[in-house]
Amino acid sequence: MRDAVQNAWSEVVATARRTVADGLVVGTSGNVSARVGDLVLVTPTGVPYDRLGEDDAVAVDLASGEQVRGTLRPTSELPTHLAVYRATPARAIVHTHAPHATAASSLVSKLPNIHYMAAALGGQILCAGYELYGSEELAREVLKALRDGRTACLMRNHGTLAHGDTLDEAYDRTQQLEWMCRVWLLARSVTDAAPHTLSRGDMSRVAEKYKGYGQYVPPA
Repeated sequence: MRDAVQNAWSEVVATARRTVADGLVVGTSGNVSARVGDLVLVTPTGVPYDRLGEDDAVAVDLASGEQVRGTLRPTSELPTHLAVYRATPARAIVHTHAPHATAASSLVSKLPNIHYMAAALGGQILCAGYELYGSEELAREVLKALRDGRTACLMRNHGTLAHGDTLDEAYDRTQQLEWMCRVWLLARSVTDAAPHTLSRGDMSRVAEKYKGYGQYVPPA
């Protein structure tokens, strides 16, 4: 278990640093977590990610939410991370303040189906209602936006949240959502035309085709 925890912590830190490098967060905003058994490893609040090392692991008990490892305080968004782990099959979560997605979250309650990639995230992207960051109310709104098996959502005037079986998967979904929001904003910026969007039937057909998409390639 110790090796699994340390490996997961290393991946959490690497992913958090990646969110900064890719411009999905600024400073210490956003947060990343991974579940290992009944433990949730999560980035600490207010600490630059490049300062985190192997001995800085922060872990909380999934059931109680009590901190069981580390001296740094966990992210203020811990209630949302725990709520998602308790209610979904998630093993990893990435929360960002990605600029295009945050802009889109201020405009819509549902992201228009500008591209079929939405089907890979569980269907039309929903926007969680605005609530104070770090609150149980925000956690409940996020769960509503992830309903029916969705793996990513917008957060009103806040950002994005995506989950997956691995941090790589959660991060890829975060990037896909940011890209879709960027495409929609670009299309919307053309003042003399309205963007064409995909119908529910279009999305259903894509979702069906995705069931056979991809293939496993073993690591080198």
